[in-house]
Amino acid sequence: MITPKNLVRHELVGLDVRVVESTNPSQIGLSGRVVDESRNVLTIETAHGVRNLPKNQCTFSFLLPSGERVRVEGRLLVSHPEDRIKKKLRKW
Repeated sequence: MITPKNLVRHELVGLDVRVVESTNPSQIGLSGRVVDESRNVLTIETAHGVRNLPKNQCTFSFLLPSGERVRVEGRLLVSHPEDRIKKKLRKW
């Protein structure tokens, strides 16, 4: 089960996400569902099409299935999804 504590080490595809901070002002406020993920990019499907967002330039707010919102700095997500499980992270 996905929780706020294990989100960074969990599968993100299928979660609803919103960009709350970004170095690119035009990306702030974008929201949608994560449809794909690579090492450096989250691909989200928005109401206006598919957008690729660089992980290291954004801070995301994920909506968990429990209804909780979790804010995560994108730099913590930079790695291949399959490698994040093995990553040791300090408390974030």
